[in-house]
Amino acid sequence: MEKIDKRMGWEVARELEAAKPTILERLKPDKSEIVAALWGVAIFFVVFLIGCWLAGNPFEGSGRLPSEIVKAHGWEGTNNWTIFWWVVVLAIILEFLDASAGMGYGAAMTPLLLVMGFDPKQVVPAVMIQQATAGMIGAFLHKEFGNVEWRFKPMSEPIKLWLMIAVTGCITVGLSVTAVYVVFKVHKIWIKLYVVVLLLMMGGTMLFKGRKERPYRPWRMLGFAALAGFNKGVGGGGYGPVVTVGGLLSGVPVKSMLAVTALSEGTTCVFSIFVWLALSIGGGMTIDYLVLPSMLLGSMVAAIAAPYAVKVFPEKAWRWVVPIYCLFLGAYSFYKIGPSLMKQLAG
Repeated sequence: MEKIDKRMGWEVARELEAAKPTILERLKPDKSEIVAALWGVAIFFVVFLIGCWLAGNPFEGSGRLPSEIVKAHGWEGTNNWTIFWWVVVLAIILEFLDASAGMGYGAAMTPLLLVMGFDPKQVVPAVMIQQATAGMIGAFLHKEFGNVEWRFKPMSEPIKLWLMIAVTGCITVGLSVTAVYVVFKVHKIWIKLYVVVLLLMMGGTMLFKGRKERPYRPWRMLGFAALAGFNKGVGGGGYGPVVTVGGLLSGVPVKSMLAVTALSEGTTCVFSIFVWLALSIGGGMTIDYLVLPSMLLGSMVAAIAAPYAVKVFPEKAWRWVVPIYCLFLGAYSFYKIGPSLMKQLAG
């Protein structure tokens, strides 16, 4: 028992790499891993069916918002919807990258869909629901694939980090959603610019300072968690980069940090869903679930494959993948919002 008490909770990933030192050895799935993956797909499919129901605007507080893409389809004042197959393809790519690198889905999907003509209140709530589902399933699979050890008695460090990050994130999500969308009603271009700048800063910091192992300093995560929760509430993205990179800078091994990020983001998104529902039902805000089925359909397989990829590839590789991908996201997002930003600055 004493030996178990001394375990932090992230030794399991390194023990797996030691027992199966090559990528080919780790590539072959165990029977329990196959069963876990099938359970993940089944749960995701149920949520997809719920998303299809929500897309039809079944209750008060939901409705078809007159965004550019709705006008283009002639759906104003209707409950019509469809599967956007280009969104499905985007979701497959971005969810795999998000779940395997700890970031990118909301940070990339949100600005892309806004540029394509969707309204923020069509995109952000859908991202929240998708990320809640993917985060919870991903946390379960990270454990089943040997990337982390979730242990409550005695409590492992990943569980402590999750509680710290999730509670702080839930508080700041509630504050940011209310402040930005209800009280101050900030223009969406400034929301997008803020998230982009933060992505570039976090990616650059990690690339130059965070690739080597650092002393474990868990309380640093309070600040990162607060900032991440604010980002999630403001724009649906920018949570994963701050939590993941912040965890690595706080001394958490990368594979376990990816698992903690998945669980923390899933928890925060579940809370944020209730915040959005409260605003739509009791606060007079209309939410449109038009794009939700497309997001969930594309994420279904990618959310299962990504934790498996984290298991297969060595930990050192992910220390390069995470910051480089973060910088790429920031640069691409800045490129996409450039014309709108210049137009806004010009008045």
